[in-house]
Amino acid sequence: MDGHMANIRRLAKEGKLIVAGPFDGGGGIFIFKAASPDQAKEWLASDPGVQANRWNVEVLPYSPRLGSVCQVKEPIHMVNYEFVRYTINITKYNVRDAAETSRKHDEYLKKIVQTGNIIAEGTFGEDGGILVIRGELQKEVIEADPSVSEGLYQVDYKKFFVAEGAFCEK
Repeated sequence: MDGHMANIRRLAKEGKLIVAGPFDGGGGIFIFKAASPDQAKEWLASDPGVQANRWNVEVLPYSPRLGSVCQVKEPIHMVNYEFVRYTINITKYNVRDAAETSRKHDEYLKKIVQTGNIIAEGTFGEDGGILVIRGELQKEVIEADPSVSEGLYQVDYKKFFVAEGAFCEK
């Protein structure tokens, strides 16, 4: 872990790593300022934990639609947010309605953003997306999303620890 943390600090000082934070229960997220997923993979390869196959690593393009990503300066204050990952689940039963269900998902997200608790929302290209939420997560709100109730997206919930301001929140 010492090597992992040293690598995080190095990548951040080099301006490559913008956001990093662990999930409660294991794993975490890095958001790089990279030109491509391949470049991010190259930078990740320098991490001792990645070299030791300690984690299952996914590299996905992230496009924020609400909030942004900001490199945080010292002193860093860690905060706890709720993290919701949407993973696309196209099946023969929902493929025909996927575009319309996805549109309903976007409209639903616009409504829940109005609560003021959403710190960030973004997509992973065609592979789903995330919500970062301040305060207590209400799973029933997420599960009322048409894309979830109609089976287009599967959701995964985690507690997320990240530097305050990493998503440019105030």
